[in-house]
Amino acid sequence: MSPPPPSKKRWLAHYGELIGAWARRTGNRHDAEDAAHDAIVRVLETDTATLANPRAYLHRSVQNRLIDVHRQSRLLDVVPLHELDEGEHPLANDPDAAARTAQLLASLKEGLAELPLKCRQVFLWHRLEGYTQEEIARKLDISVNMVEKYMIRAMRHLRERLHKHAPH
Repeated sequence: MSPPPPSKKRWLAHYGELIGAWARRTGNRHDAEDAAHDAIVRVLETDTATLANPRAYLHRSVQNRLIDVHRQSRLLDVVPLHELDEGEHPLANDPDAAARTAQLLASLKEGLAELPLKCRQVFLWHRLEGYTQEEIARKLDISVNMVEKYMIRAMRHLRERLHKHAPH
């Protein structure tokens, strides 16, 4: 007789350990939390009955996600506009700048419209209005973890949707 399939809730037993271990290794708790959430979402979305060692799977998933984030950050050097020197700013007199800006704005609006209402609201309140995740959780009467999940979902969706606008 085979053992019963592991519960999808077993990830909860490893949550604190995952974040603590990877926050210490990376020196960045925020990245560790994001990677842990991504790994746990994958576990919850897939069939975990075939996992022989859920703990090892979660640790490897977090490690792989952190490696992906590191590689991506090396590829896309992001610098806020206010930190650029005058000569490094995008040219305002570029004849195509207005058209590119309009296309980017249209894609952003479309991407936001494709999100579920609460997900879109969380993104707009946090990124545009400056509300903290705790404030948003209170306003929407949801958990802070749910706010984080909505933010992750919105950021992933918009990153995919706006990727074509990134400079090559």
